[in-house]
Amino acid sequence: MSSDFLVQLLGFVGGLAVLIIVHELGHFVAARAFKVGVDEFGIGFPPRLVKLFNAGGTLFSINWIPLGGFVRLRGEGDPSVPGGMAAANPWVRIAVLFAGPFTNLALGAILAVFFIYSLGEPVPGKVQIQQVVPGSPAESAGLQVNDFIVKVNDLDVADADKLHEEIYANLGKPVKLTIQRGERNLEVTLVPRDPPPEDGAIGIMMGYATQPTTWVSAIPGGVRLAADYGKSVFALPFRILQGEVSPAEGRPIGYKGMIDVYVQIRNPLWFFMVISLSLGIFNLLPIPALDGGRILFVLTEIVFHRRVPPQYENVIHLVGFTMLIILMIYINLLDFINPVQLPK
Repeated sequence: MSSDFLVQLLGFVGGLAVLIIVHELGHFVAARAFKVGVDEFGIGFPPRLVKLFNAGGTLFSINWIPLGGFVRLRGEGDPSVPGGMAAANPWVRIAVLFAGPFTNLALGAILAVFFIYSLGEPVPGKVQIQQVVPGSPAESAGLQVNDFIVKVNDLDVADADKLHEEIYANLGKPVKLTIQRGERNLEVTLVPRDPPPEDGAIGIMMGYATQPTTWVSAIPGGVRLAADYGKSVFALPFRILQGEVSPAEGRPIGYKGMIDVYVQIRNPLWFFMVISLSLGIFNLLPIPALDGGRILFVLTEIVFHRRVPPQYENVIHLVGFTMLIILMIYINLLDFINPVQLPK
């Protein structure tokens, strides 16, 4: 293991741990604000390494597995515990559950603001080629890094999504691209691969031309970037079903896959922005054991004025948690069998 990779690995583990701790901190702050008891706030996952201190009835601890943290709420699955989570008002429970994903979404937006400020503001109507895959249709057509794609099939390219949409609507068919290279405009024709391999239909990594920006512009720009990413995550399953994105491009990745991406990525700020937003969105999905699944149970209680018996709800969350663990094992195995590769 090289020293460079070790540094990158430590950076990945540390960054991911911070994102998870921020998530749990959201739950913790909301619980404290609404007078819900918190038995333990742990940095890292058990087994416990050391007890730090007790404050306000909460034990603060450091644990052996350095991949995040946890909050142990009092009476989480038992409404008979006074001052506990399950005994709280339904709207309080929703607020505490929502606070974790919300902090990840908020942190993602903050990182997006810093990303926009550090990188510069995108110039509308210009998509820049950042990488070209060897042996790809893009290389065969003579596309080069730093070329700008301004038109596809004589349609103006407003953004990378528009280019991607037009390319995937013409898989296996000739596509004409208008390229700006320096002061010259060139036209090239290539045929997007059908089906697209992992490095995409034409084999390029796209980016935007940028210009220097100010904090005044970076703040709304970062919020828009975070919102656009959120919309793209929700749209991804539909784009896969419609054939706009290949399953290989859109598949989820596990810890190993994230490490693969992290060591290849050019901008760690972008990486952790995406992971933070993804954590927030994923945890809001209405799946048992996730915050979104628990919120769904509380909403049914509000609507029907009747609570699902705690023993049944606990079993459902346990089954959901077990299925998520199995899914994560499968995804991580897939990362080893078919490693994630960004275009070189």
